[in-house]
Amino acid sequence: MNLVIVESPTKAKTISKFLGKDYQIESSFGHMRDLPKSTMGIDIENGFEPKYVIPTASKKNVTKLKKLAEMADKVILASDEDREGEAIAWHLAEALKLDPKKADRIVFHEITKNAILEALKNPRHIDMQLVNAQQARRVLDRLVGYELSPFLWKKVVKGLSAGRVQSVALRMIVEREREIQAFKPDEYLTIEALLETTKQQDGQTAKQILTKLNKIDGKTIEKLEIKDKEAAEKILSDLNGAKYLVANLEKKEVKRNAPAPFTTSTLQQTANRWLGMSAKQTMMIAQQLYEGVDIKGEGHFGLITYMRTDSLNLSESFITSAADYLKKTLGEKYSNSKKFKTKSKGAQEAHEAIRPTDPNRDPESMKALLSPSQYRLYKLIWQRAIASQMSEAIFDATTIDIDAVKSPYQFRATGQTMKFDGFLKIYPEKSTEIDLPTVKEKEELNLEKLEHTQHFTKPPARYSDAGLVKILERYGIGRPSTYAPTIATIEKRNYVERDENKKLKPTDIAFKVNDLLVEHFPKIVDYEFTAKMENEFDDIAEGKTQWQPVIKNFYTPFHANLEKKYGEVNKKDIMPEEKTNEVCDKCGSPMIIKTGRYGKFLACSNFPECKNIKSLNGAGGKFELSEEKKKELEDLQAKYKGTACDKCGADMVIKNGKFGPFLACSAYPKCRNLKNIKENTSAGGTSTGVKCPVCKEGDIVAKRSKRGIFYACNRYPDCKTSFWGKPTGEKCPDCESLLVEGKTGVQCSNKECGYAK
Repeated sequence: MNLVIVESPTKAKTISKFLGKDYQIESSFGHMRDLPKSTMGIDIENGFEPKYVIPTASKKNVTKLKKLAEMADKVILASDEDREGEAIAWHLAEALKLDPKKADRIVFHEITKNAILEALKNPRHIDMQLVNAQQARRVLDRLVGYELSPFLWKKVVKGLSAGRVQSVALRMIVEREREIQAFKPDEYLTIEALLETTKQQDGQTAKQILTKLNKIDGKTIEKLEIKDKEAAEKILSDLNGAKYLVANLEKKEVKRNAPAPFTTSTLQQTANRWLGMSAKQTMMIAQQLYEGVDIKGEGHFGLITYMRTDSLNLSESFITSAADYLKKTLGEKYSNSKKFKTKSKGAQEAHEAIRPTDPNRDPESMKALLSPSQYRLYKLIWQRAIASQMSEAIFDATTIDIDAVKSPYQFRATGQTMKFDGFLKIYPEKSTEIDLPTVKEKEELNLEKLEHTQHFTKPPARYSDAGLVKILERYGIGRPSTYAPTIATIEKRNYVERDENKKLKPTDIAFKVNDLLVEHFPKIVDYEFTAKMENEFDDIAEGKTQWQPVIKNFYTPFHANLEKKYGEVNKKDIMPEEKTNEVCDKCGSPMIIKTGRYGKFLACSNFPECKNIKSLNGAGGKFELSEEKKKELEDLQAKYKGTACDKCGADMVIKNGKFGPFLACSAYPKCRNLKNIKENTSAGGTSTGVKCPVCKEGDIVAKRSKRGIFYACNRYPDCKTSFWGKPTGEKCPDCESLLVEGKTGVQCSNKECGYAK
């Protein structure tokens, strides 16, 4: 028996369809060893040697795989072909007591029968250079995270984190937000003339041409040249009574080349712009397409090639089969086989671009087998890859220059019409067609309307997932596998939130952390330095350098600076407290404004003796209840008037806390009795009106924990169904799990699904 070990159960299921009874396919469920969570796990004094452990959750599977490995004639490690996959294979070999220098290692870029069988014919050994490159990244990120994060806890607020790549990404977002805040709009005006051709002798009606002022005294005007209404009015006055003659007519053929196939970066960017998917969601769905779906009569089949890549290479077999598909379905003129050269420096995470495993599996033929999200992403990948092998789109472009006679002003109209759609037949990029009427040089045009339009320059936009990935790639920060996790991390840590357009907006605490890092740890957030570290990881992967000296050269000055900053940086300088006119309703001390991980809040100045805190509403640090909330509390006070404390007998009174209204003993602080009330849906277990989807008997109710509000079945502990978002009662169209209200809108409660409205 030959034992083949892959990372995921889905991948194992797909591969098992291609191999006979002589092979047993098992999953490692990702990494079987990792650095410990509770300690640093790196022996700094002895060459930064990592101390790997087998997590508790993996021990049972390790034991199982060890027994299978002992019985197997051969153990074949088949994790993905990138640095992370190579490290997984090495950790497997170590955990199973296999010799890394002798263990069979196979790699493939697509999960198809031919690819798997070909890989089995050409096994290799574990590439320790790739493993060491991944180890270096893991060790360096652990050193930064585990040493710098506690510094932030001490000098800023608990619960924060810092990271070598995430902190640079955060700096980009904060700097963009400051550009937006500092932006002052400039006024400018444009002048347009709506002209009309004279009626033709053959009886055709006159046609209109919309033109824009293009030149003054033969010089092309700049965008902001006409700065105010007075300047625009003068031009209109100068043009009063002018005649308009066609001065120049230019027609030419313009070709638009087909786009290159997707890399990880361009897939994330395009899926974000076209489909509204986050980088994390894109990669999760792409993983599902890569690992495969069930196809009737064929079994489980991988639909796309490996999705973590910065290569533009396409296999000869794909180029040939794509050409055959195009000739068969669209005709010879649409086929134009070509190869693309990878421009990304150090591109070596995989050997192919992202493409469908079989061009003949067009999106419509796969639609019934895929969820809506899978279908949309597969369609995008299929269209882009097929389009890359198609002919150029051809347009007829026309430019008409029109003189305002006896004046220094010249207007211009531009238009284009499609002559041949080419790759746009498959991949419909936006292209505006403007069909200009036929005119001749020296032809006079009639003026229908002459007007100016006021404009204001706009501030730079906040980064979308696509925009951030693009600039990270431009600076050489991170690699294909790191973009999505980086964005997910800074969002999870509450450094950014999504605005109404799902763009990345920094929170209050993000500014504090970024400014601290920029001032005191400039190398950590320096674009060029971070990119240089990525290049050094590439050198390790290529065997040009050893990983320990790279870590030492970074860590020695970093750690020395960190130790110095513990003495130099004062928390009060970083997190100054603001005075208010509010008085603590528990002890009578003044309330102050503090900034925490989740923003500003009111806190009692008598801390830690009094730990009273309140939400901060209104401007200028003024805490105010809305009139609606005041009325609610008054009604509750009337309803529960006369309720006695079951501990001391004193009257219970209504209080409004972080999680809504509750009953508190009026004898506080002698008696600290508190009780939830039915009306507090945030804490009292009030039903949401949604039936439990698991037991079908209980109701989903709102509950409260230390981490905040959550929603759970009221038949607990018999049923332990729970959600962090409030269920809407609707089912996910992709997987039929409950939809819940998340931070960025309604989304699927199943984390593996990724569906979001």
